[in-house]
Amino acid sequence: MKKFGFIVLILVFTANGFAQKINWMSFEEALNAQAKNPKKIMMDVYTNWCGPCKYLDKNTFQNPDVAAFVNEHYYAVKFNAEGNDKFSYKGQEYANPNYKSSTSGRNSSHEFTGAMGVTAYPTIVFMDEQGNFLVPIKGYQAPNQLELYLKLFLGDTYKTVNTPELWEQFQKDFKPEFKVAQN
Repeated sequence: MKKFGFIVLILVFTANGFAQKINWMSFEEALNAQAKNPKKIMMDVYTNWCGPCKYLDKNTFQNPDVAAFVNEHYYAVKFNAEGNDKFSYKGQEYANPNYKSSTSGRNSSHEFTGAMGVTAYPTIVFMDEQGNFLVPIKGYQAPNQLELYLKLFLGDTYKTVNTPELWEQFQKDFKPEFKVAQN
């Protein structure tokens, strides 16, 4: 009986470690969800060939604290910056007219990538509850680095942190809470 209890305990701890994943959706799905239940959007703008994008997926987006926080407070969108999706946003049509399906590496940039001001990969774009752009955050973000931005935009603190001095003070005062695995 003790052996059975030990196995159950191990399964519970293992399941908890893997159970929390970000609920990714398309941009259109997020905009539709916002219409019913307003939340901000956190968009992962990536490419298939980008090494730091894969690292962000593995080390940050799979962090259980990051996943739980994002799922509760944001709509999470995965957007391939070189993909072939076609959609309408705020009355404008977006596509990737130079997309080549035969290309296995780099492809042309999607029109929406430029509209968001994305110039590097990965970039995390934050949008408000009405789907308006807030800011693109360039580069790889470790869990605690992303936590700072997730909390900055969640409570609209970004509206009052509007000078370099206030941004510096916000970063200095910020106390990260997400647990980070030690390698």
